[in-house]
Amino acid sequence: MKPVYVWEFPVRLTHWLGVLSIVILSVTGFYIGSPFMHATDAESLITAHMRFIHFTAAYVFTVSLILRMYWWFAGNRYARLSQFIPTTAERLRNIRKTAKFYAFCQGNLPYTPGHTGLAGLTYTFLFLLYLIEITTGFAMLSVAHGGGAVWTLFGGWSLSLMSVANLRLMHHLIMWVIWVIVIIHVYTGWENDIVERNGLISSIFSGYKSLDE
Repeated sequence: MKPVYVWEFPVRLTHWLGVLSIVILSVTGFYIGSPFMHATDAESLITAHMRFIHFTAAYVFTVSLILRMYWWFAGNRYARLSQFIPTTAERLRNIRKTAKFYAFCQGNLPYTPGHTGLAGLTYTFLFLLYLIEITTGFAMLSVAHGGGAVWTLFGGWSLSLMSVANLRLMHHLIMWVIWVIVIIHVYTGWENDIVERNGLISSIFSGYKSLDE
């Protein structure tokens, strides 16, 4: 076994910014949707503070996502777009073998230093969900503020397709889908670490995996 530098710093940074942002966005989003604390005086603007935290986290999340997408083209071979969208016969075979492993039809997980083919497809789907979540969130923000760049980029065309209520429902439902994927992601990460003994969990902190020479 030898240490291999797989996850570069921008990959690790955007991963943990995403984790922190999703937790904050979920908690504050729940509160905004159904406030349960009552102000004790006129200056206790609880919901206003929650909205401020929510949208601050949304901006952080959006910037981190843009940086991660940029790193599809600027990063090492383990961070490239080809890790997410299969463009070779080898990656397609990897998807098939990984699916067979998780379906208990194959004993060994295919050797992949970076993302497995199936994981890459899952993360591609997750990125699409992120983009929809960002679009619906900023579209609702544009209604409150009106005009400006946010309205131009997100609000105008989104509200021509559906009402604010439907945008809010989609925003809420996608949050649940993201959390289901997060739970599966954590489980498979631990499971793969145990099966492959490659330090997968620690690698998202250090960047290094222990791989067979």
